[in-house]
Amino acid sequence: MSDRYKEAGVDVHAGYKAVDLMKKHIKKTNRNEVIGGVGAFAGLFDLSGFTYQEPVLVSGTDGVGTKLKLAFSMDKHDTVGIDLVAMCVNDIVAQGADPLFFLDYIACGKNDPEQIEQIVKGISAGCVDSGCALIGGETAEMPGMYQQGEYDLAGFVVGIAEKNNIITGEQIQPGDQIIGIESSGVHANGFSLVRKIIADQSLTYHDYIDALGMTLGEALLTPTRIYAKAVKQLKQAVEIKGISHLTGGGFYENIPRALPNHLGVTIYQGSWNVPAIFPFLKEQANLSDHDMFGVFNMGIGMATVINKEQVDQALNVLNDCGEKASIIGEVTEKSGVRIIHD
Repeated sequence: MSDRYKEAGVDVHAGYKAVDLMKKHIKKTNRNEVIGGVGAFAGLFDLSGFTYQEPVLVSGTDGVGTKLKLAFSMDKHDTVGIDLVAMCVNDIVAQGADPLFFLDYIACGKNDPEQIEQIVKGISAGCVDSGCALIGGETAEMPGMYQQGEYDLAGFVVGIAEKNNIITGEQIQPGDQIIGIESSGVHANGFSLVRKIIADQSLTYHDYIDALGMTLGEALLTPTRIYAKAVKQLKQAVEIKGISHLTGGGFYENIPRALPNHLGVTIYQGSWNVPAIFPFLKEQANLSDHDMFGVFNMGIGMATVINKEQVDQALNVLNDCGEKASIIGEVTEKSGVRIIHD
């Protein structure tokens, strides 16, 4: 039966090998609450040891988008798994949750065990960085759906929060300060535009760019920063009134999601370090500031809303966590996002 299946394009033995190669990476993410091992029909996570008064499970799902095209072109697959975890985890962190466990879905045209191992290696690294366990997943070999060497990724994360500590934005008031935590680069959004810019300018991912200090592909494949541990420390020190994860839609779409509908923000452009990749892309495509802030994170991966009296303490905590953070704006009575030169 398996021989006929292999003739149809599905190699179950390659699947078994891929699982064997994954195990050492999955083991690194283990938590005491995980029950069982790899290979069961479902992942099990024991909640009985938690002492929450009103526990709320917070879930999220996401992918990596067309950034995967860069991984294919560069034949580098050990960082997009970090992106996958980051895109999911940062979303639930923005609601005040602590990540518990993660599951992945990998769909490919042909199961290449070594390539799958590299992907899972990145997923494992992201889980370790965020403190969650990788308790299950699925690798689907789908000949005819994907070209050989290509794949798609989806991730699923579950976290937990005390009900009265969920970050809703309801207590935000005019005058509250916006503390931006710097990104590692483009992260995993806006790559359809990035790829068009590169194609239009006849660039390649292997081109060395002096302003970047590396090849274009290396800069763009820099994995998304994960903010789970830093935000956990920040929650213990100050009241976080709101959090925006800066993803697709940039500043204009994401910051209002953390605010009451009647409030807005003024952002002080120039109050933080902008990674060199952004002015490079802007110059190549002759994009406006509005275009850039409407698509990209522009060097801010996560924005937190803090009471003015707690700003210094918040900055100290974030800096102690190894994050680069600064005051990038404040909440205003007028709705919308206004970006001005500082």
